[in-house]
Amino acid sequence: MPTTDTAKKYLARSIELATANVSNGGGPFGAVLVTADGQAFDGVNRVTATNDPTAHAEVTAIRRACSELGTFDLSGATLYASCEPCPMCLASALWARVARVVFAADRHDAASAGFDDAVFYGYFENDQREALMPVGRLELTGPEALAVLDPFNAWNSLESRTKY
Repeated sequence: MPTTDTAKKYLARSIELATANVSNGGGPFGAVLVTADGQAFDGVNRVTATNDPTAHAEVTAIRRACSELGTFDLSGATLYASCEPCPMCLASALWARVARVVFAADRHDAASAGFDDAVFYGYFENDQREALMPVGRLELTGPEALAVLDPFNAWNSLESRTKY
């Protein structure tokens, strides 16, 4: 990934946020989401501080940007993270239409500090993932089977829906 002064600036900011967050009851992760027009939104890991397993730095930065901008579409934005984003954070960035992600430390650095998410990366690559967390479709029959598509039919018939 090309190095620019802008990227260095925001990566340095994400690292500063992560370091400061440790003494503020949070995890050692920080992120800065920068929109296409240059607005910056900070995020820090608040998992243990708020008992929210989804409150990773990248997710909190995305949430803040979306909330303050009044949109769920961050097309053209760049997400700078102090550490390589986990699969949840990557998926969140994809759903938010973030254009690119730039990180400093990698997943191996995080693992050496006790934050090993290799099992989560492996989950998507592993044919034996059922052992970690079974996920499967329950085939319904009778009237219940017909109701499965009701939410989608309701959505498609709603003229005022916001596509995403």
